[in-house]
Amino acid sequence: MLPINPILRITVVGLVSLAIAMGIGRFAFTPLLPLMQDDGLVSITDGGILASVHFLGYWLGAVFGARLFYAPKFTLRLSLITIGICTLGMGVTESLSVWLVLRWLSGVCSAFALVLVSNYYIKHLTDAGRAEMQGWVFSGVGAGITIVGLGVLAIMVSHIGSVLSWQIFGVVSLIAVFAVCTQMGSEIPDTRVDAQTRKSQQSPLMWSAVIAYGAAGIGYIIPATYLPIMAREIVQSPIIFGWTWPVFGAAAFVSTLLAARLQRRFSNRQIWAASQIVMAFGLVLPVVAPHIATIIIAGVCVGGTFMIITMMGIKEAHRIAPPGDVMRHIAVMTASFATGQMIGPVFASSIYDLTRSFTASLLITSIILVTTALTLVVSSVKQEIPRI
Repeated sequence: MLPINPILRITVVGLVSLAIAMGIGRFAFTPLLPLMQDDGLVSITDGGILASVHFLGYWLGAVFGARLFYAPKFTLRLSLITIGICTLGMGVTESLSVWLVLRWLSGVCSAFALVLVSNYYIKHLTDAGRAEMQGWVFSGVGAGITIVGLGVLAIMVSHIGSVLSWQIFGVVSLIAVFAVCTQMGSEIPDTRVDAQTRKSQQSPLMWSAVIAYGAAGIGYIIPATYLPIMAREIVQSPIIFGWTWPVFGAAAFVSTLLAARLQRRFSNRQIWAASQIVMAFGLVLPVVAPHIATIIIAGVCVGGTFMIITMMGIKEAHRIAPPGDVMRHIAVMTASFATGQMIGPVFASSIYDLTRSFTASLLITSIILVTTALTLVVSSVKQEIPRI
């Protein structure tokens, strides 16, 4: 382990872990989907199935994330290594059946990584009095998405196929995983937590937040899965439509850093509710005015809010749960988010097959987002919510 400032080390390990697990493991599929279509490897329906299987794995990972069979440190390392191997594997075979297994495994491990980083790394920064660094940890998701988006943009311009693209991201992932694994320290336990101890510390779940978290999962996943395809339907040039995903990632990266400023005046739930309203606006905008510019703006609205919602939800879990039960709260909320993600791609692709448009799915999802945002506003008014 390198002799660097412990807070900086913990922040960087958390950031890079989320960049690998989420930016690559989960979201590299989105900008690569149009390339896979161009190569004749998948249809939009196949893409929806692959996405939903991935989110099924993510859901299972979230459900079992609070009941790990092995020590947290070992589980995080194994999860990141598996994500790298699965990413590389997507470029080794062209079998849809094998892809389904790889995407499922990657989903399970992505959830494990998010739950573990959100619990141990975020808690350690809070205990050290450096809560302002939490935004940098969560910015890892946006950083990963941005890097992948820019990489895919360069790949499209260079006319490199999807097969080699997956191989490149797989190798990059494994190199980053090796670097991160050597820097994990005592902030994450290397012994398994006793199941009886966890059960004795359980506290009531916050169901209004759990439901809203699931709605956000539906809200962001449709553009997160199909944004490049929506852009390509309007503009065929990859130099133009290829920018939608890097913009999405850049907005996600910056958003968590700005969220800390908002917390000086507003509660977690108030920021969360406002973010869902902005996300809903982003979904409706391309419907009202279909244009490449509105799709890019939609990418900013959705990319700039989904990680704030994730961050606020996890901070709420830390706020409301006793220390020994935080990971269970995070796991339940992540499972709710994943449920929305499983519904979203199949729902959107099914409507697309019938109407050749994403309009209906975007409108329905925006209504769900606004409705659940209002429940968060009501709950934040009914009780005094301290900021953490």
